[in-house]
Amino acid sequence: MKLTLYGTSACHLCELAAAMLSSSGAAFREVDISDSDTLFQRYGLVIPVLRKEHGSELHWPFNEDTLQAFLDEG
Repeated sequence: MKLTLYGTSACHLCELAAAMLSSSGAAFREVDISDSDTLFQRYGLVIPVLRKEHGSELHWPFNEDTLQAFLDEG
């Protein structure tokens, strides 16, 4: 499963989400939405957002339990 964490470099909540993901052992890539007008318009007010390759998204706020449930749901 491919995971993408959308955020920005100056986002403390994004750092927390990345740390949670790292602790879970899930492989993910980080995308800085400030590099894309389209991504910034889509996610600018709701980051961090974790997205699976098939399109389902987990929006902040989330904790370890909700993150694990999201990862487990195929």
